[in-house]
Amino acid sequence: MNKIFKFGEDVEGYSIPVLNEREIRAAAGILFLATFISLMLIMFKNNFVPIKYVISLFFTDFLIRVFINPKYAPTLIIGRLIVSRQNPEYVGAKQKLFAWVIGVMLSGTMLIFMVIVNSYSPITGIICLICLIFLFFETAFGICLGCIFYKIFYKEKAQYCPGEICDVKAKQEIQKTSIIQLIIVIAFIALAFLIGYFFNDFFTVKPYDLFGIFGK
Repeated sequence: MNKIFKFGEDVEGYSIPVLNEREIRAAAGILFLATFISLMLIMFKNNFVPIKYVISLFFTDFLIRVFINPKYAPTLIIGRLIVSRQNPEYVGAKQKLFAWVIGVMLSGTMLIFMVIVNSYSPITGIICLICLIFLFFETAFGICLGCIFYKIFYKEKAQYCPGEICDVKAKQEIQKTSIIQLIIVIAFIALAFLIGYFFNDFFTVKPYDLFGIFGK
């Protein structure tokens, strides 16, 4: 029974239970994509049905992660299948538990408002945005925002963080950003604004069917 209800896995060479960050990022990507598509359907089609399914499954998945065992969470299983040929990147389970408890609270609140009460409001909109930000940072950058809050609340050093960010170390040369690179980024952002200013009317013209195969 203890093998079923357990958070994290024992791996030789690690003093605490750990999880595979690669499958966690894959699972976060799956949830981000599902949530983002559902949000687009609300914005452009006024269709709230998909988000209700996503919220229900999101909440169920995180309940399994927190209260049973992450290895039995469906999205993490799918993530494991996707990245099974990659070398695992072990991270401490303790801070992930804290992060996923936040996920349970956010998705549980969404479940109450949007599925059970069948309503929407600025509250659900803000929570949905927060979830998207958390998922995006996890899958795109490998940054666990919930784990950052763990250090704030528990005042202790987390162990085995993604990318070894818990360990203070000097940046290697390939990680450093020069003044020229920062100027390029600023220029790129300025270019985006200039394009929007000068070409917005041109971009807003609807494209025509080049080969006429989609009909009118």
